[in-house]
Amino acid sequence: MEPYARGRRLVREQPGLVIVAAVALLLVADLFAKLLGGGLTPARFGGFVWDGLVIGLLIGLAGIGLSLTYSILGFANFAHGDYISWGAFSGWAVAYLLAGIDRYAAGGLLLIGAGNGPAPGDVGVSITNTPLSIVAGLVVAVAFTVGVSLAVDRFVYRPIRSADGITLLIASIGVAFALRYLIVFFFYSGRQGVTDISRVPSYDLGGVVINAHELTIVVVGLALMVGVHLLLQRTKLGKAMRAMADNRALAQVTGIPVEGVIRTTWILGGGLAGAAGYLVVLTQGTIAYDLGWLLLLLIFAAVIMGGIGSVYGAIVGGLVIGLASRLSLIWLTGDLSSFAEPVAFGLMIFVLLFRPEGIFGGVSTA
Repeated sequence: MEPYARGRRLVREQPGLVIVAAVALLLVADLFAKLLGGGLTPARFGGFVWDGLVIGLLIGLAGIGLSLTYSILGFANFAHGDYISWGAFSGWAVAYLLAGIDRYAAGGLLLIGAGNGPAPGDVGVSITNTPLSIVAGLVVAVAFTVGVSLAVDRFVYRPIRSADGITLLIASIGVAFALRYLIVFFFYSGRQGVTDISRVPSYDLGGVVINAHELTIVVVGLALMVGVHLLLQRTKLGKAMRAMADNRALAQVTGIPVEGVIRTTWILGGGLAGAAGYLVVLTQGTIAYDLGWLLLLLIFAAVIMGGIGSVYGAIVGGLVIGLASRLSLIWLTGDLSSFAEPVAFGLMIFVLLFRPEGIFGGVSTA
């Protein structure tokens, strides 16, 4: 009788949780029915999972910097999305330049095909055709975005660092607009094709088609995440960052170099944002001035779902958001496919309803 009594109490005290659990069970049952009945092939299901993992890794990678900023500096940086955009544009400008400098004028290449510049198919940028230009572009994307984030901190955030979080948040919105329209000033306001998809090889793994760019994203994304983990857990600097996140005043009293930790936070956050922006363009093949801004809501959703301030929460939240947005397409077909991203936000709301602190909970860099 005791399990029965506990069940009745759960239904009475948390009916929402019971409803969500019932819906989840129905969806899982329907998924198995589709797989067994032939309505959904294993290859198509695997494709959804792979796409969700790629998207989730990118969102999680970008979310690490946002989470670090919040845990150590105490404000939500709305300019983070535009760091992503600048990482994409700076990196791909260099990748274009190196790939086509022997055939085209440097100006058109640096503007990534704007105006009368060469088309993506003419330059032929891809990981297999021009691997050195792709790697160099990634390095520049990271370095340039680190420079942007440090400059913004020096001239905007540092003078008002003693203000409350709302003041910093509003300042970050102003920075976001300034950075976004600087891209329009130097480049363009439309969407431009960048990579030459026709030259990207694909591999068939049990019916799941994976291309070389997606593999590159997964390898680079996992390597960067492992690097962040080792930094936070195995180095003195990582311990100092965790101490700052837990108690900034106590960290100052114990002699932790606060400014050095803040500088490192911007370097990590900016660098990872730049890398994420560059890799997003690598997988989708197009670039736009509002690229990071459009991703920012998904990044915030991942960070909030995972637990604001938790690096691992941002990663897990990104993976959950990515998988939810892709797997929902099993049921959202045709015109309903546009609701894939709202499903991810709905999942975030459900998680917060029953675990307000997020999956990992608590403000911590770990």
